[in-house]
Amino acid sequence: MNDPIREETSMLDRRSLMLASAAVTAAATLAAPSVIRAQTPRTIRYTHFQPGRLDQPKHAAALAFKSTVETLTGGKLVVNIFPAGQIAPAQQVMEQLKLGSLDMAVVHDGGIAGVYPPFMVFGLPFVWETQPVAWKVLDGAFGAEMADDMRRRASIRLLAYADNGVRHFTNSKRPIVTPDDMKGMKIRVQPSPVFVKLVESLGASASAIDWGELPAALAQGTVDGQENGVTNILAASLYQHQKYITLDGHVYSLHAYLFADRVWGRLSNEERAAIGQGVEIAKVIHRGMTTAQDANAETILKEKGMTVQRLTGAQIDAFRKPSQPAVRAWLDGEIGKDWSEKLLAATATAQRSA
Repeated sequence: MNDPIREETSMLDRRSLMLASAAVTAAATLAAPSVIRAQTPRTIRYTHFQPGRLDQPKHAAALAFKSTVETLTGGKLVVNIFPAGQIAPAQQVMEQLKLGSLDMAVVHDGGIAGVYPPFMVFGLPFVWETQPVAWKVLDGAFGAEMADDMRRRASIRLLAYADNGVRHFTNSKRPIVTPDDMKGMKIRVQPSPVFVKLVESLGASASAIDWGELPAALAQGTVDGQENGVTNILAASLYQHQKYITLDGHVYSLHAYLFADRVWGRLSNEERAAIGQGVEIAKVIHRGMTTAQDANAETILKEKGMTVQRLTGAQIDAFRKPSQPAVRAWLDGEIGKDWSEKLLAATATAQRSA
């Protein structure tokens, strides 16, 4: 019997590779008279938080974006990429985008929430079971409404949503099969209070630690475990200090392609169009690579020496029951009920049409 999720993943992965190749070779194809010719190049400073390697979704996507934009503008826009958080931690990057002192960034959900709190709604656990459902919600009316609200409230343009991987729990102590197994553990979470609430609802203690400090915290035993997607576990070699992983998929984590609204206002229509095309190509590559890693999580992490625990539907329900109501009640108190209600309604619609 065919597996539709694996077929979808395979198709996305092939499409990602084709788009990446097309972006890299676009200069020869698009160097036509209609291309904008630059006199004085404008530099776009673009940062993300994964290592500057081609096996990292954020960086492969960033290189495709750079090639596309520079080609389509005939060099009028020059994109300088700063990987691995070289500019600043996520919270500071968000502040710089808001002020217009940084042009563009791809930031994870926890970092975004520090400046735009409604983004915490994506921390509601066990909402999306498949990537296609998530993409319908993000690329539809719900995602557009959140992008408009972010621009009005934070002066940041959200140009696209991409995957940060389905999040799982890892630790150095013991296999986690039930929430009771988490009791007494210290779990690192990204600096976002919704993730603190999630971990605490499952009986563990949560420590908010910035991404750049996480490997050292695990190596030194400051925390027993953490929660992340496969992409990030590989990016920071977290498997070196974590023996056990539980594939519970508690949160469908996001990256967002963000642009300073103050800078956007100074761009021409042609430059904006080129950036839009570059982001669309980057998004597909980013999603495709991350989804492929998620689909092969068990194989990939076993090869890295981790003990992998895949949960049944009933076992996942045991995690959902204490966490989802607790996190939703907290979210409703922080950002209002509307965002949770709209997210769940959009998800129900997407599931019916899947």
